[in-house]
Amino acid sequence: MKKTKIGIIICDRYRNCGGGKCFRALKNREGAFDIYAKDEHVEIVGYANCGGCPGGNIEYVPEEMKKNGAEVIHFATGFVVGYPPCPYIKHFQDMIRVKYNMKVVVGTHPIPQKYFAIHSTLGTWESQELSDYIKPTLASEKLRLLYD
Repeated sequence: MKKTKIGIIICDRYRNCGGGKCFRALKNREGAFDIYAKDEHVEIVGYANCGGCPGGNIEYVPEEMKKNGAEVIHFATGFVVGYPPCPYIKHFQDMIRVKYNMKVVVGTHPIPQKYFAIHSTLGTWESQELSDYIKPTLASEKLRLLYD
């Protein structure tokens, strides 16, 4: 059985989040976690927030996660559903890839429908970059409603 260890970094504005949607999505292989096979053992070896704008924890939290065996870092869906979406995502991705040689995935659980609705009305995700960032967590409306 393939084993993958991951770390999850959440946006600081959600620092009190208990991770329930992320853990459920991982168990069900929904949202950005659908890249892992159902029979693949995926272990979360670190869960931390970014440290607040402009992401002070991004400089060292991945190192700790990597020491615990993390191969992939997931930025929680909150990075793209908060308003405004995090303006530092690309910088964070680049730094982690270069400094730690780790894969970075934007997203964890499917975007809740309530966030999808407001961001669609506001046109938040119309840029190519943000459109690309939400693809792993976009899911169907039926699935998004389950995460409201």
